Amino acid sequence: MAVKIRLKRLGSKKNPFYRLVVADERAPRDGRFIEQLGYYNPLTKELKLDNDKAKEWIGNGAQPTDTARALLKKSGAIEQDAQPKKQLAKKAKTEKPEAVVEETAPVEDAAEAVAAEEPKTEETVAAEEEAK
Repeated sequence: MAVKIRLKRLGSKKNPFYRLVVADERAPRDGRFIEQLGYYNPLTKELKLDNDKAKEWIGNGAQPTDTARALLKKSGAIEQDAQPKKQLAKKAKTEKPEAVVEETAPVEDAAEAVAAEEPKTEETVAAEEEAK
């Protein structure tokens, strides 16, 4: 059973009010929950949260949703350094992998190194044939 810390929507139409709850991830958004941790009113920006209970649930393995994580940071229940999983996934996708450097055998002659780097033209092919 995976446990999530998430928001449960209450209030009327155009007047949202949320409770921060601990719930089984399979339970409906506004349905059954295990424990209520606090509430958040987005219209007045009022946030009341029991930080001790939140820390205890996170310590037991409860995973907060992105929005719940932001509210927990705002209240001081979790440290500011933690990043949401989605941001970590985006960061991993945007990072370019380091180029693989191929090792080559050392070239004995500098002229051969320059010739190996530059594409051969008709003039260089003719010059090589004359040299032989």
